[in-house]
Amino acid sequence: MTQYMTRYSTLWASLLLLLLSGCGARPFVHNDAATIILKTPKIRFADAGYVRSNEEKVALELFTAGHPVGKFEIENMVCVEGEGCMRKSSFNEEYLNRHYPDTLMENVLRGRPIYEGQNLLKKPYGFEQHIMDEHVDIKYRVTKRETYFKDRSNRVLIKIKKQQ
Repeated sequence: MTQYMTRYSTLWASLLLLLLSGCGARPFVHNDAATIILKTPKIRFADAGYVRSNEEKVALELFTAGHPVGKFEIENMVCVEGEGCMRKSSFNEEYLNRHYPDTLMENVLRGRPIYEGQNLLKKPYGFEQHIMDEHVDIKYRVTKRETYFKDRSNRVLIKIKKQQ
């Protein structure tokens, strides 16, 4: 009976260790302090912030006069501090524009091409995209120090200028 109990205890201890180590939040690998400008139908913000990311998720933390005023994280869903989590399409509809692809905000925060690289023009300093259709008129530019997204049709501006 003691041999059975030892195996049983070892099995449970191993499972507990696996659960605790495997489910822990992974630390952010990139932590960029930046000046952030967000102008959308629902958000008006211009001050300091952090863009933090790892392989699985990206987060934007907003500060005014050194005090945290907002945060959202994007992984499988978008979690907005104080509002809960929602699908990416719901986030776009509520905060940006319903015609945007689900990956738009995550790609902008990561400085990656949007709209699956449509009209991508590589430059020595980074890249640019200009996307225009019946729903959007987007100018998007990414350099080493700055990410600039402007949709004139929907009056959305996202500007992230990294601090050195």
